[in-house]
Amino acid sequence: MANLTNHQWVLANRPTEAVTIDNFAPAETGVSDPSPGQILIKVTHLSFDPSMRGQIAENPGYAAAVPVGGVMRSMAAGEVIVSRHPDFRSGDKVTGMFGWQEYALGDPADEALQIKKIPDGVTVEMALSVLNFTGLTAYFGMLAVGQPKSGDVVAVSGAAGATGSIAGQIAKIKGCRVIGIAGGAQKCRWLTDVARFDEAIDYKNERVSRRLRACAPNGINIFYDNVGGEILEAGLSNLAVGARIVLCGAISGYNSGGLPPAPRNYMALIWKSATMAGFMMNHFSERYATASAQLAAWVRDGELKFAIDMQEGFESVPATLLRLFEGRNLGKQLCRIA
Repeated sequence: MANLTNHQWVLANRPTEAVTIDNFAPAETGVSDPSPGQILIKVTHLSFDPSMRGQIAENPGYAAAVPVGGVMRSMAAGEVIVSRHPDFRSGDKVTGMFGWQEYALGDPADEALQIKKIPDGVTVEMALSVLNFTGLTAYFGMLAVGQPKSGDVVAVSGAAGATGSIAGQIAKIKGCRVIGIAGGAQKCRWLTDVARFDEAIDYKNERVSRRLRACAPNGINIFYDNVGGEILEAGLSNLAVGARIVLCGAISGYNSGGLPPAPRNYMALIWKSATMAGFMMNHFSERYATASAQLAAWVRDGELKFAIDMQEGFESVPATLLRLFEGRNLGKQLCRIA
């Protein structure tokens, strides 16, 4: 592999507030031959999630911080080009935690790399979105934490994002009335026309709390929150008795440079005998296979739709991450680099 150059994007410095392109720098290195038990992957697609902001912070959350000067961590997909592992062969399509680089070398037994073959009939886009952590987060957050019942009114913030769009559709499959909160007319149309949400609220042009009250006059039974801040407060102001709030994310505060503000109206949890709970994906790891099979079946049967926002080119990688925090993506954010 001596003739190959591995282009990379590394963390140049930690952002103090909003993440910028200048927080990353290009780098390059050689490509080594695999040792026994290893495979060499040509990376073709990179996956982007809001949680990546926390991984480059000075004090990360649940994931270890990416070191300054280290390759930016991310889930990715690629093709095995050299294998010295008995279970993999050249040409196999795989996903794994390969990071922002053109080539990845590793041992499939290394749990940190999370290397998995992409099954026949599954596209790269599916493997990195609805059948990966995006879909699994929506699945367990809605079903295990939210516990929807037929007839429930469910509201989802960040509803046109990769996770929110799946979470809302799962609630719809379970017989719920679903309200999505998203930014812009295009996203709201996708929610109602494609994802079959019953209502869509454009937070950029509508007063969210007022519209929630109109859409759910008897209150919201489940509020699946990906945003935090004022949107979470709007949900708290419109709860039904016994409501469940699922805390999945808080993207509105990820670039604030400090702790996000607490909900000013959290007393609604008392008044409505409501509960608010977060969750960690690794608590459900033994159920991943079952959940992925169910998600795949729903996609196959046409009950579950997913959107992909595909950017192009290795030079576009840092800017692609910024799209998540600018609210520019519809569905799962990916970048094709090969």
